[in-house]
Amino acid sequence: MTDRFAARRESMVAEQLARRGIEDERVLAAFRRVPREAFVPDEFAGEAYEDSPLPIGEGQTISQPYVVALMTEVAKVAPDARVLEVGAGSGYAAAILAELAKEVVTIERHAALAASAREALARLGYSNVTVLQGDGSRGVPERAPYDAILVAAGAPAPPGSLKAQLAEGGRLVIPVSVDTYQELKVITRRGDRFEEENLGPVRFVPLLGQEGWVEK
Repeated sequence: MTDRFAARRESMVAEQLARRGIEDERVLAAFRRVPREAFVPDEFAGEAYEDSPLPIGEGQTISQPYVVALMTEVAKVAPDARVLEVGAGSGYAAAILAELAKEVVTIERHAALAASAREALARLGYSNVTVLQGDGSRGVPERAPYDAILVAAGAPAPPGSLKAQLAEGGRLVIPVSVDTYQELKVITRRGDRFEEENLGPVRFVPLLGQEGWVEK
């Protein structure tokens, strides 16, 4: 069966990712393989490879491809890694991570989105992804430790539970609110210390939950 989106997927990788500084060949290859159109509502399939987020229901969006690629690259996901994603959304980023890691656990607070992400991932044959529904701000401690944790929502501060669930040398990639904007942080565990790097401004929906923003 002909993949009618193949050329557009290749163009996205070249123009939106590689041209803007994404260099990890494993990450670029994953973006070439995963069909983004399978993770957006049917009416937006024609826009799946635009350089922008798209609505997926429940007031949530599928992130801009470049942002997903940047977060994935800086997470430094090894082939034997166990990864936690907070904010499954459509399941697209989990599919990208599943191409790179041995095991992916992704958690989503909206039951409807968790169900649709689970269905999309299963349809595409991703057997190394577990989709859970719940409060992602607390992580999934029973599956810890994680070599990488990626958070697709902006937190008031890096949740202590997520930092505690990092393996030694593990990396937490998370948007954190600073005044009126968010900064993308990479937090690396070194024993009981946590090294922090700022990658610049981003815009995400808020991380709601016990260790995030309190829903009003």
